[in-house]
Amino acid sequence: MNTRSTALAPAPSPAPSLERQLSAPYAEALRAHAGRGWLRLNVPGHAADAPRFGPLAELLGPAALSLDFPPLLDGIDLGASAPLAQAERLAAEAWGARRTWFLTNGASQGNQIASLVTPALGGDTLVVQRSVHSSVIDGLVLSGLDAAFVQPSVDADQGIAHGVDAAALAEALARCPRPAAAYVVSPSYFGAVADVRALADVAHAAGVPLIVDEAWGAHFGFHPSLPANALSQGADLVTSSTHKLGGSLTQSAMLHLGHGPFADRLEPLVDRAFRLVQSTSASALLLASLDLARAQLAQGGEQLGASIDAAERVREAVRRLGRYRLVSDSFGRFGDIAAADPLRIAVDTRSGGIPGHEARRLLYRDHQIMVEVATDAAIVAVVGAGSLPDTARFVEALHCLPAPLADEDAPRPSLRLPSPGPARLSAREAFLRPARLLPAAEAVGQVSADTLAAYPPGIPNVLPGEVITAEVVDFLQRTASAPYGHVRGAHDATVSQLRVVDDAGAAAGTE
Repeated sequence: MNTRSTALAPAPSPAPSLERQLSAPYAEALRAHAGRGWLRLNVPGHAADAPRFGPLAELLGPAALSLDFPPLLDGIDLGASAPLAQAERLAAEAWGARRTWFLTNGASQGNQIASLVTPALGGDTLVVQRSVHSSVIDGLVLSGLDAAFVQPSVDADQGIAHGVDAAALAEALARCPRPAAAYVVSPSYFGAVADVRALADVAHAAGVPLIVDEAWGAHFGFHPSLPANALSQGADLVTSSTHKLGGSLTQSAMLHLGHGPFADRLEPLVDRAFRLVQSTSASALLLASLDLARAQLAQGGEQLGASIDAAERVREAVRRLGRYRLVSDSFGRFGDIAAADPLRIAVDTRSGGIPGHEARRLLYRDHQIMVEVATDAAIVAVVGAGSLPDTARFVEALHCLPAPLADEDAPRPSLRLPSPGPARLSAREAFLRPARLLPAAEAVGQVSADTLAAYPPGIPNVLPGEVITAEVVDFLQRTASAPYGHVRGAHDATVSQLRVVDDAGAAAGTE
């Protein structure tokens, strides 16, 4: 075991002040700045000239153009007392972090930062949940770390991965001579919440920090009916995709540093890595949306409670009507699931006679209803924290879907989550080596040069350095052919060709 640090309980965070949290200093400063009648002879090139940039102004509204300022402005984002710094301190207070960074390239940017800094802690291997988002694997390519994977529990019937338990993480850390950090996902795409406290205790006992991809849990901890957030459970570094359910604009996110035993080491490293990967032209609109989303979440209470109640009404209706099952109703079968996100509604549509991909397609085409994701077996709908959707419309449309389908539309055999092939090279080695394209059938048995992930949710099915299997090729091709199916990282939309390491034959014979 690694003994570079002594496990300590995280220091308690100061209780957020509701009066402070109701303010939005960056958004307010930006609005005031836009109202000062500037002659704009700088970037962006539209110069807030709505009459001259009519199509853009018509699409977004003239207010969006007037608020679209570049960075490095006195009184806005320059200096430790600037409104942007104040907004980030309020976010740290709201989530219980030692420090928070605003991100404008999504939680993917946070995952890359986390992967980049961990080698400086003294280890050479990231002990990582196999079902992490593909951005974590991108981080392995950037950092050069080796990876030791912990397999999550898998609902084979649904074809979905959940989380990892503390015993599995402890075993993986014990097998690893020089771990750098432990990296897990909570909640999952389907709303399964891990026992982060137990995972943090295991990681700290091994002398490494726990990093949590909490992309789907930005709202956790802001209402008594929601699970506690990962920081309050001892996590050391947490990525939060605030735009997903927290209410900020798409592509905006946060990275939170905990109060635990690694905070002093991590803070300067994260700050440097943040500057390395953050755009020098970060969008003021995205940053302001993070400030406003935090202020709204911090109010919690009635508005957030109404969102939770709305999601529960859908689940109650689905159970009462009896045609479909709810995926979360089977969570009790899995020991790694400690709680469920009440704002996630995962419906097993196959139990109601229609595949998930087809259900999503018909809801979109015939009912103008968009759901977050579909798999072969299910759809996932989400209720944004603070939003109040027309739940009756969704329930009615769901139960208007045809079942059983006509013979010509009959679903294919269930598409199960494939097991990954063995790893032969590190992600960085495989990504940087010479590569060649092969027809998919000929690529079976070769070492992948790319990350390939059925998207969404973006969980990699093939990693750079892993052997490509026939099972994985079949899964990816069938995913690509499904309505709205997409394989991130694929050379072509149908996954007819795959990029493999050019010296794969020699590499496959080595460990």
